[in-house]
Amino acid sequence: MFELVLLFSRYLFIFYIVFYLYQGVVYVAEEQGGYIGNPQYAVSIQRIIIIFFHITAYLILSYIPGEFRFNTRYLITGAGGLLFIILALNVTRIVYKKSCPLIWNSMIFLLDIGIVMLQRLKPALAEKQLIWAVFGVSVMLLIPTILKIIPRFEMFEKLYIILSYALILSTLVFGSEEFGSLNWIKIGSIGFQPSEIVKFFFIFYLASVFRKRIELKQLITTGVLSAGIVLLFVIQKDLGSCLIFFLTYMAMLYIATSNVFLFFAGMSCASIASIIAYNLFSHVRVRVSAWRNPWADIDGGGYQIVQSLFAISTWGFLGSGLTKGMPESIPVVERDFIFSAICEEFGIIFAMGLVCIFIMIFFRGIKIALRCERRYYSLLASGITTMFAFQSFIIIGGVIKLIPMTGVTLPFVNYGGSSVVISIIMIGLLQWIESYYEIRSEEGADY
Repeated sequence: MFELVLLFSRYLFIFYIVFYLYQGVVYVAEEQGGYIGNPQYAVSIQRIIIIFFHITAYLILSYIPGEFRFNTRYLITGAGGLLFIILALNVTRIVYKKSCPLIWNSMIFLLDIGIVMLQRLKPALAEKQLIWAVFGVSVMLLIPTILKIIPRFEMFEKLYIILSYALILSTLVFGSEEFGSLNWIKIGSIGFQPSEIVKFFFIFYLASVFRKRIELKQLITTGVLSAGIVLLFVIQKDLGSCLIFFLTYMAMLYIATSNVFLFFAGMSCASIASIIAYNLFSHVRVRVSAWRNPWADIDGGGYQIVQSLFAISTWGFLGSGLTKGMPESIPVVERDFIFSAICEEFGIIFAMGLVCIFIMIFFRGIKIALRCERRYYSLLASGITTMFAFQSFIIIGGVIKLIPMTGVTLPFVNYGGSSVVISIIMIGLLQWIESYYEIRSEEGADY
């Protein structure tokens, strides 16, 4: 009987994510004037889908077939997750009035998909991830209050870059190496990645500098300081952060200047720097070698990516069914390759739907950036949105062997406390910008 439930659930999970995306299309179409449904009804349906997805997944994960009973600890975690979903979906729209409901729904859905998959892989990590998500949302709810106290936070550009360098350099002094990168600091039993916090300050710094007329001196200064941050990440063997920060800098520079020459000059310099890094650093060569031909070293450097490709391709469009795959065969699957695990058990259609959710967040973020009259807020929204987009592309591209694996997290989905908290806070800031302009627009204020 349970096997039949698992078989049916493969179709049910795909229905959930496809119908969720359809409701997103309904909302956007109504916003653009093409009526195909009630937008508020569509948003409510999305929230119901998230709840049903969570309940379905946890009932499957909690059931012990041989003993015909449910795992009590799993049920408690599931109940805690359900309470978090309901509270987060309701409290955020109260605190962030006139914000975009599609972004809230998508953030919570991605968080829940990640927690469900972690519950499948390592239950203890699912519990920790849920705690980090609760903490992140709690901090995020304070953003509107903080920004009322400090309304002109674009004035602290020097502080942002100083804090960025201080955090990165701290890992060289106090950091510990984990998963091949020297980018962790441990305080007791709690570890965090300063690079995640630096993302926040780096975007603030660039937006603060680029909001003004950009002179040659400012261009050189920001370029040198940004290159210094990227170089420090290379030294730490944190190639993922190196790539994310460089691409975010180039995107924000182009948005601020619209100068095609600067963009291509920057990309050319990056290409030269990549060749130099390949010849200077052995860890760069190892990553590239594993990407080019992982089967040549299938028992060594290529093992992880080969297992990822097996997981993605074995069960096809529908997946094996939740709990029926073997994602544990992928080393560090919960941190680097959770997308592969999702492909294996939920299927490629579901995984493509997950990618579409990220695309939905990206386009909503771009829309927020385009409507901002204040240049600073526009750059801030652009920076947050492009950083999310680049990070998502880099990790998904890595696990499907499109680009070399770099070890970054898939926002909201992969395990990682500092990553989840900072990602939630950045979404909160993006939503605050949306809320700010919606309210000001309704009031007829000059913004």
